[in-house]
Amino acid sequence: MMDLLLKNGYVVDSASGFEGRADILIRDNLIRDVSENISAPDAQVIDCDGLTVIPGICDMHVHFRDPGQTHKEDIITGGNAAAAGGVTAVACMPNTNPTIDNAETVHYIIEKAKNARTRVYPVGSITKGLGGVEMCDFKELHDAGCVAVSDDGRPVRNARIMAEAMVKAHYAGLKVISHCEDLDIVNGGIMNAGEVSKELGVKGIHRLSEDIITEREITLAADLEVPIHIAHVSTAQSMQNIRTAARFGTMVTCETAPHYFMLTDELLRSRDADYRMNPPLRTAADAQAITEGVIDGTIDCIITDHAPHAPEEKADFEKAPNGVVGLETSLAATLTALYHTGKISLQRIITLMCVNPRRILSIPGGSLKSGDIADICIFDPNEEWVVDPAKLHSKSKNTCFKGMTLKGRVKYTILDGKIVYTDGVD
Repeated sequence: MMDLLLKNGYVVDSASGFEGRADILIRDNLIRDVSENISAPDAQVIDCDGLTVIPGICDMHVHFRDPGQTHKEDIITGGNAAAAGGVTAVACMPNTNPTIDNAETVHYIIEKAKNARTRVYPVGSITKGLGGVEMCDFKELHDAGCVAVSDDGRPVRNARIMAEAMVKAHYAGLKVISHCEDLDIVNGGIMNAGEVSKELGVKGIHRLSEDIITEREITLAADLEVPIHIAHVSTAQSMQNIRTAARFGTMVTCETAPHYFMLTDELLRSRDADYRMNPPLRTAADAQAITEGVIDGTIDCIITDHAPHAPEEKADFEKAPNGVVGLETSLAATLTALYHTGKISLQRIITLMCVNPRRILSIPGGSLKSGDIADICIFDPNEEWVVDPAKLHSKSKNTCFKGMTLKGRVKYTILDGKIVYTDGVD
């Protein structure tokens, strides 16, 4: 394979602390040199002048719907969307059909992912069939290739079972990711419970549904002295509970998605189901609290919760399934909301999107040091573009950023030393 030389880019690598203009030489799928004025006469050259070069993004929370619901997305189309967003690694959630609760399904995903334009790490389920009753064989899931377990889409209702699972999964080498939602409180709600839901005359989801389970998981982690990762934090109270627990030494990490610090439930006034997701968009006060959590370091990761649904499924506001796609907009949305507003640095964005997800899941990558795998995202931080659902690479087009102007556009994505995405070509 021909060497690849990235010339004149602005390189930002929070893992090493390096930030500045440099060239990067890639040979045999690895980064071989990061320095100024590298000469490699036989290499393929990408001119990165005016562009920023960072490690490939890791999105530790996506839904690829494969197996079982491939009319919405599959591993290959999900990989295409990831590549277009500069995402070189994803962790795919287990609410597939069949559920990722056995080695056979894990092997299916890993085998199919060999042809994807991103690295795919399966997340197994905590309980068989996501039923909340019978625990999975965590050693089997780990040995098959899972990096974490979650009953994502629903919580493990029984606290005793969850406690036992947290301990067993930890000693099997698997991170536990909790979807914090009390389904008895949800009770058929479809959006945040508040003024907007009242005006629309639809059943709301009270924030207590998230806050109660978040506090439960924190309490269990503290008492059992094992780690817990809280998925897609959306409320101010949950944010504060996690912040307090972390300060007192509880092994808790957490994530949020760009829509939770950028958007609010005011968008639901349009009765457009593309603004419905789970947990739901909350209030401006919640969005501000989530933003503060990103700034002060309480939030460990920015993810997408990429959740594709077909247009016909999203057509009815009140009956539509929850979820939005996000792989192709996550970097641009984060740059727009947090970097270009001066709230956080590029170094912090890389820590949130490239380094911490891999650290939490114990998977390789996330840096640009010599000898590291050549998984790289190259973007123009200043290019503005309008999100057009029709141009997304995902099989589904249900984006909550449609029509928005974002600032920051992925130009190239490199996976294992190979160019897998070029803006305007792929």
